[in-house]
Amino acid sequence: MSQPEDENTRPDPTLNGDPSLGGDGVRGTNDRPTIQNEPAVFVSYDPTDPTARTYSALIDAYAFFNARLFSGQLPPCLLTLQRRKQAYGYFSGRRFTTRDGTAITDEIALNPSHFAERTTEEILSTLVHEMVHLEQAHFGMPSRGRYHNTEWARMMRAVGLIPSDTGEPGGKETGQRVSHFIEEGGRFARACADLLAARTNMVPFVELGNETDRETREKKAASKTKYTCPACNANAWAKPETPLICGVCRQPMQGQGQR
Repeated sequence: MSQPEDENTRPDPTLNGDPSLGGDGVRGTNDRPTIQNEPAVFVSYDPTDPTARTYSALIDAYAFFNARLFSGQLPPCLLTLQRRKQAYGYFSGRRFTTRDGTAITDEIALNPSHFAERTTEEILSTLVHEMVHLEQAHFGMPSRGRYHNTEWARMMRAVGLIPSDTGEPGGKETGQRVSHFIEEGGRFARACADLLAARTNMVPFVELGNETDRETREKKAASKTKYTCPACNANAWAKPETPLICGVCRQPMQGQGQR
């Protein structure tokens, strides 16, 4: 299942004149110092408390990837678990404030409804995807609304995540709804491997679906077939036996299992 990673509306950021920003107001990816073998520093928690175990892992993951992939430049944010349809997670800039109005923070949310069907690496890649949105909100120039622009795509590639509207190679890197796939051997893949070697249980709880839920998901999955253009490898999904023509090559697309 390929789904967009976020469905948020982000306000225009106010750049603060950081001298490390380039002339266009964007922090260049080459300006990041490379941090090698950053030690993992974990937050202590009550191992019998499901909430503490879950959020301690999220806090640790955010701090770890901030150090390894973003040179520690990202500010803290509010990490939440939210069920939002058709999204693995989302970023919402300047979403929360303290009651006295003295501080404002961003939100990064992950959708626990999909934890059971995804690997820990995939779940953590969504966290980093949203951290890139946070980076752009503070140090770059995000587009209005939910549009994923070319600057964001460059920032994603810089941390080892390849933007794709299909979640697979060959997808569009910009647009309203853009997911990603993990670059093999890239910065995220290496950093995540180090994190999971130090702490294996980064997603301690997954949703326990009932038999009806599983049957519904299986039926829905079976109703869609992946089609691929034999000329340019573009992908599309439709009901089985649907005749599709590639809009680029004008070639008949082949469904999985077809020749």
